[in-house]
Amino acid sequence: MNIENTQSQMRKGVLEFCILSVIQRGEVYPSDIIEEMKKANLNILEGTLYPLLTRLKNADLLTYRWVESSSGPPRKYFSLTEKGAAFYKELEQTWNEMASSVATVTRPNGKPNAVVTGESIEVHPPSPESPL
Repeated sequence: MNIENTQSQMRKGVLEFCILSVIQRGEVYPSDIIEEMKKANLNILEGTLYPLLTRLKNADLLTYRWVESSSGPPRKYFSLTEKGAAFYKELEQTWNEMASSVATVTRPNGKPNAVVTGESIEVHPPSPESPL
């Protein structure tokens, strides 16, 4: 089995959620999304991002507005619609539940050592019987 293929599939699975996470903070230009993703070590190419933004816009999850630029053509800035904000909240809840479940399954003692709750992360030291 090819590890790179599995890693790629895992990244694709969270890509939409990560992009919506960046956009939900406020109006954003696509290169800003790419930069945020790069900072998180989730590199994304324009050829991947633009079709995804178009699909999300066509699903009425995003809207955009054109802004004149002094250094070139007008720029398209994206933001969430009301439907997009509601969709994001559902994805966020799903992510938190899934991350907690995966942490529970992958820990030797069956207990996560970190709990994600909204904006914060609670870290619990490993138990004495845990090899971590």
